This record gives sequence, C-alpha cells and structure tokens, in this order.
Amino acid sequence: MKVIISGGGTGGHIYPAIAIANELKAIDPATEILFVGAEGKMEMEKVPRAGYTILGLPVVGIKRELTLSNLAFPFKLGRSLIRAQQIVRDFQPDAAIGVGGYASGPLLLAASLKGVPTLIQEQNSYAGLTNKVLARWAKRICVAYPGMDAFFSADKIKMTGNPVRSDIQSANQQVDAGRAFFSLESTRSTLLIIGGSQGARTINESIEGGLQRFVDAGIQVIWQTGPAFIERARTAIAKTGSALIKAYDFIYDMDKAYAVADSVVSRAGALSVSELCLVGRPAILVPLPTAAEDHQTKNAMSLVDHQAALLVNDRTAREDLVTAALNLLADPAQQLKLSQQIKTLAKPNAARDIANEVIKLTK
Repeated sequence: MKVIISGGGTGGHIYPAIAIANELKAIDPATEILFVGAEGKMEMEKVPRAGYTILGLPVVGIKRELTLSNLAFPFKLGRSLIRAQQIVRDFQPDAAIGVGGYASGPLLLAASLKGVPTLIQEQNSYAGLTNKVLARWAKRICVAYPGMDAFFSADKIKMTGNPVRSDIQSANQQVDAGRAFFSLESTRSTLLIIGGSQGARTINESIEGGLQRFVDAGIQVIWQTGPAFIERARTAIAKTGSALIKAYDFIYDMDKAYAVADSVVSRAGALSVSELCLVGRPAILVPLPTAAEDHQTKNAMSLVDHQAALLVNDRTAREDLVTAALNLLADPAQQLKLSQQIKTLAKPNAARDIANEVIKLTK
C-alpha cells in the first residue's frame, strides 16, 4: 500500500500526521508513505526527523487583510497544483490523507482528480477552510468532536478523536526519567507551560511577569517559550537567580515533560487538548483569540463544560494566569478532580482507527 499524507504548518497538524503514518507502518511495515508539505514550514524539518520523506509545495496562505503577499497567492497556488499532480502521478498512491494546512489543499485536489480515494482528518471543533472545501471530494472525514455534521456530510463522518504520538500515551511511565532529564526535585510541585510549537506571546509575557512568585512559592517550572521568546525568557530567569525555572524554545521529549507535570498551562489547540486528555493532567487553558472562528475557545469549552479543565481568557491572562496556576498547584483536591474528568474524554486508539479507515478506502 502507498499513502500520501499532506498538510502541516503547525505541530497541531504535523504530529497527528506522523502518528497516523506510524500506525500504518505498524499495521503493515511494507506500507510506503510520502509526506507533502509547504516549503519553508516546520513540517519540512519535523517530518524527516520522524524518519519520513517529505516533498514541498510553494503554496502559501492568503492573508485576511489586504497585503502585497496576497498578489502572489494565485500564482503559487497554480504552481502547487501542477506540482501536486506531478507528485501524485509519480508516486501513484492508493490513498491520500489531508490533515489540514496549506499543502493539503492542492495535494488532495490532485489526488481526487486522479481518482485516488481521500481521507480528511479534522482536528478541531470548528472545521478549517481547507477541509471544508476538500470535503466534497473526500470519501471519509475523521473528526474529534461531536456536531461536525454542521460542516460535513454526516454519511462521511467517523468519530475517531485526534491521533497522538505513541510516546505521549506512555508518558505516565516516564516520571523518573523526566525528573532526571529536566533536573527536577521530587519534593517540589512542577508546572509545565506550553504555548504551541511557536510559543504564545500572551502566555509568555504572563509567566515572565510572575516568575518571582513561582520562585517564592518553591514551584518548579518547565517553560516552552517558542524560538522568538527564548532569549527574553532566559534574561528574566537570570534576574530571579533561581534554578527552579527552566526555559526551552522547543521540547521534543514531551512525554517526559507531561510525566513530571503536576499541572499544565496551555493554549487550546486540538493536539494539546488531545494530549492533555490522554496524560490526564489538570490544565489551565488560554485559548488563542485570533484562531480561525475562535475554534480554540470551542476546543477549551469542550473540556470546561465537563469540569475537565480551567479557562483563563487571553485578554486577562497577564493579570490572572499566574494566580490561577498557583491556586491550582496549591489545591490537590481540584487537581485530582480535573485529572479524573479529563481522562474520561481521552481517545487513545485514534491513530489506529484512522489508519484502519485508510486501509478500508484502498480495498
């Protein structure tokens, strides 16, 4: 079996794609997989790191405001469609998977025109524009939230949940390894802060302003800042003179980070939400307000409505986030309740279920 997986742009698209690929290979090691991404985007580095081949398309997104870069959009889209058709013709896939992001549009359209069965994996509670356009040609649409028939034909929908890397699923077995990896003390509480693969400015500035409060409370902090904020974070940490705060531009060993976290502060991207459900960590979610159709708030509310997470609004985070985190870390009963509730929303077999849907399409 030969499968193309297309999409990317963010870790929320890339890591589910890699999880699906890993499951397809686990089911049948002879399966050939080719990734297609957007040139210059993070998938061009993350996918090869996971051991897969990826080809790039020159496609870019269109900005909502009027900019000069929008003038190049139709030309790059046209070139991407031609390149996608060439890739499909050369690779001759039995199925094509789109996980969202710029590259999935041209590739899945090219595959559909060649009669290749296509599957869409929609991670969010509000469907992205690319997936809504591609849905008319897709044979199957795998989703993570109820009510997605508002965007897609009900007879194509399969509720699978979002695929998560296998190492995340075994995170709870990595506590000792995680403490050694991050040089943590077992007697102190640990807060994990993740703002997505590129970091989150609001979260970063909120934490920066409250670093001394964490130090005074004796809290250990693992802080993923994203590459743009890392030097500023290191400067702020140095001013505290404490070794309790540890900043990283990106954390590859997320299984170890989740393993040692007593609580987590996070954006509410679909992948982060799915991972938190699987590892069962009490979380404070700070949805990105500029996400398309405010889908991160919808993702977060799917947990908050089940008393499975707390929510801090982005616009009040600089005043409220550190206090909320300290209060949660000081309240074991609330931590236990949130942990128990969030575990009930986990879908640990999502990657395998999606892989099986792909296999069905090829029969």
